[in-house]
Amino acid sequence: MKKYVIRGGKPLEGEVRISGGKNAAVAIIPATLLVNGVCIVENVPAVNDVILLTKIMSELGAKVSFLDKTTLRVDATEIHTCSAVSELVRKMRASYYLIGVLLGRFGKACVGLPGGCDFGVRPIDYHIRGFEALGSTVTIEHGIVNAVAENGLKGASMSLDFPSVGATINIMMAAVLAEGTTIIENAGKEPHIVDIANFLNAMGAEIRGAGTDTIKIKGVKELHGGRYEIIPDQIEAGTYMVMAAAVGGRIKVSNVIPKHLESISAKLEEIGVTVEEDDDFIVVSREPGTVMNKVNVKTLPYPGFPTDMQPQMSTLLCLAKGTSIVTEGIYEHRFRYVDELRRMGAKMDVDGRVCVITGIEKFSGASVCACDLRAGVSLVIAGLCADGMTEITNVHLIERGYEDIIEKLKGLGASIGVVDDEENLSQQVSGTTAG
Repeated sequence: MKKYVIRGGKPLEGEVRISGGKNAAVAIIPATLLVNGVCIVENVPAVNDVILLTKIMSELGAKVSFLDKTTLRVDATEIHTCSAVSELVRKMRASYYLIGVLLGRFGKACVGLPGGCDFGVRPIDYHIRGFEALGSTVTIEHGIVNAVAENGLKGASMSLDFPSVGATINIMMAAVLAEGTTIIENAGKEPHIVDIANFLNAMGAEIRGAGTDTIKIKGVKELHGGRYEIIPDQIEAGTYMVMAAAVGGRIKVSNVIPKHLESISAKLEEIGVTVEEDDDFIVVSREPGTVMNKVNVKTLPYPGFPTDMQPQMSTLLCLAKGTSIVTEGIYEHRFRYVDELRRMGAKMDVDGRVCVITGIEKFSGASVCACDLRAGVSLVIAGLCADGMTEITNVHLIERGYEDIIEKLKGLGASIGVVDDEENLSQQVSGTTAG
């Protein structure tokens, strides 16, 4: 079994370059199915979810190839089906975007229900209501979503009960080729929503208001091919910022958009960490041994503190002096990783969506298991801080969203490696294998 092995206690120093946004990429790649032509998508992160998507796209009949490690070419002019029900679809959450794009292109879609990280019920009710408002009939049978618009999709006005990111993107993509104008009220405002709107506009769509509460989509007859560069990954950047704070040292986090990171930067400064911003990079530093302050955190839709940074920030707060309270405002059951941090010495008490964290002096190395993407990387953070050795299993979940995490951390001076079986693990523990 593949594991990460970490020897903790080494300060992190140097520069880490942030990859393209995973959450943007997993929507922009399906969106190319709406385009009558060739799309060249740049700054694509080399993560497992992207690889899965390219395989699904190929199954649908799209011609998909990497021109280099981060540049993807997609030609969907000869896509031959509106059905995506393979096991690959069930392995990732973002596969639900195939419903919106296939419905938008063909007026019908047959897509398996999505999978992805398990941290509570995440229904697609808001997506379905949006598709129905556009004139489609949606049923779910035997784990498959069937959406049909017999008379074609028609523009409509709708208001989301909650500013769901996924529903905002899915409805927006379905509406770009619909007849008439669609208005989405109480829309999500996250940076990757704006990025997807910008991509679609670059291909000929007419979308206004992305990044605000109200998005207006004027339907067009077709989209044309073109070239587009994905924005940097907000959550990857925030993760390395938290690593610098937790482990101590000084990290320059480059290729970022500082405005997207304001809520994270503000909390780090409140904790007592130094954060310096420039046009496209942020420097985070903390002298090892410096006392960090307790803070309270509540996750909220953008521009609030992101739910995808909650496990990382909670891990950092385990090392702050005093008692911190973290409230999860988006998803239920997102504290499942707490039991694993307790193995490493964390003092955390969970009651529903609230976690009370009492600061400890340090983590202790242990064998732990990642339960989802962001929870998994929180264990990496704890391992980097810990006394002794930490072994993390289920690391394929971490690699769903973090490109070259091992090499990037080694470049910052971390003692971390990958082992694939028990024999290699024995060598790693004895110190005969490079970390």
